[in-house]
Amino acid sequence: MKTLRGIGVSSGYAVGKAIVIKEIERDLNSAVYTTAEEEIKKFQDAVSVYTKNTNELIEQLTKTAGKKNAEILEGHLVMLSDPFMLSQINDSIAGGNTAVKATDSVCNGFYDMFSSVDDEMMKQRASDILDIKNSIIGILCGDKGVAIEDVPKGSILIAKDFTPSMTSRINRENVYAVIAEVGSVTSHSAILARAIDIPAVLSVKDASSLIKDGDLLAIDGSKGKILFEPDQKTVAEYEKMRDRYFEEKKSLTEYFGKPTVTKSGIKKAVYGNIGKPEDAENVLHNGGEGIGLFRTEFLFMDRPSLPSEEEQFEAYSTVAKTMGEKEVIIRTLDIGGDKAVSYLEIPREDNPFLGYRAIRYCLDNPDIFKVQLRALLRAAYFGNIKIMLPLITDLNEVEKAKKLILECEAELENEGALFKKNVPLGVMIETPAAVLIADELAQIADFFSIGTNDLTGYVMAVDRGNGKVSKLYDVQKPAVLKAIEMTIKSAKKAGIPVGMCGEAAADSALIPMLIKWGLDEFSVTPNLILKTRKEICEFD
Repeated sequence: MKTLRGIGVSSGYAVGKAIVIKEIERDLNSAVYTTAEEEIKKFQDAVSVYTKNTNELIEQLTKTAGKKNAEILEGHLVMLSDPFMLSQINDSIAGGNTAVKATDSVCNGFYDMFSSVDDEMMKQRASDILDIKNSIIGILCGDKGVAIEDVPKGSILIAKDFTPSMTSRINRENVYAVIAEVGSVTSHSAILARAIDIPAVLSVKDASSLIKDGDLLAIDGSKGKILFEPDQKTVAEYEKMRDRYFEEKKSLTEYFGKPTVTKSGIKKAVYGNIGKPEDAENVLHNGGEGIGLFRTEFLFMDRPSLPSEEEQFEAYSTVAKTMGEKEVIIRTLDIGGDKAVSYLEIPREDNPFLGYRAIRYCLDNPDIFKVQLRALLRAAYFGNIKIMLPLITDLNEVEKAKKLILECEAELENEGALFKKNVPLGVMIETPAAVLIADELAQIADFFSIGTNDLTGYVMAVDRGNGKVSKLYDVQKPAVLKAIEMTIKSAKKAGIPVGMCGEAAADSALIPMLIKWGLDEFSVTPNLILKTRKEICEFD
């Protein structure tokens, strides 16, 4: 039985027949140039059709995956309305290119620019540009592409890349799983696959040529495993695992509102991770006991300038008020690495993950950092906020941040502003350096939160988005487990709470160890809150 492997980005099991979606080959030179006015009108008409189609997909996706995930497609409309891109296409047409050729060349230029940046978000934008280009050119050429929404029941779709527009057209009743040659855990296709709860395996090399139409496949979306022509026994096993998976999801409802307590009476807490203020409602909707990670960098991205203190205050206080007395841990600005903010003009680096990012940038730019700290202190007046510092590698970084907070408190007091003093200040443990000095950090921090995504990458020296080395990106590697245990024990010895806000907090194989070592709080993606609580409650 032949096996292919990739990156498992959306859990679940499936058995079905392969449908390979081939890229449409178009002869872009066959289009005949008329006049600049007519070609520009052709392009504008195509944009109008694309906008109408995309708005319909957004409406559909909002129903199946929620407004937050539908924003991915809204982003496509924003990109397409960019005056610079539009002017370049119009200039290209004025220079004698057809609407098709102009769209192709300008979009390819943006694609090359985004994909050349060693940055996960920029690469995702490159994929979005490709999605927009193919859709517009398809409209101009009069072809509709593959009717993904009409594939038969029991289909497993295979493509070079599953773009957001393709994924949003999937009929969940008929499509059992998706496989692609490119993509990572953080790509838009992965996010949407998880949102519609469909098993997905990405970064499978040569999948669209190795797999043929009609091949029977068995998929494990958790482990990234694909089996060719499984025998009857394997088919029965996978179908049983699939049924068990769905039954388990149904059984989770009884854990809504239930305390997170192990069978032996040990109290724990399950929190949710969020990126935007409106996501707080989703945490409550899924039964979260608090927010373990509010990623504030998303307030700074996809905009032309820094958010003001008032904008930030509004965002943080909204979450605090939504959560009431429940704890809200807000991470200070964590830009750099795979999160670029163009207007901050951070120089390009050969290795941005080891470079000028997160707390390093903030401490060097106190004028920017203090605006955020002031907003956080003011918002803390309205709820149970804690502040967390990312990428700590040295005690001095925490001390400098504390000094800036004291300065902000003095300023706010002089201004007569409403704010809270002595807001708890915690450290995100996500570097080997922080692990090795965890006992000392525990003396000056009010709490720890273990960021297993980055910690695993740094400890194992592996890029999680690189399919060639992805097998090494495993939180259950002995070195990573030892780092986690050391951190928890250092926190316990110092008497401070310790949580975990990486994907490993929802890992069923890891949860028993985390409980034994003494982890207090498990912060997970909102849709995994009940599953995580159930596993903790069943632990004896």
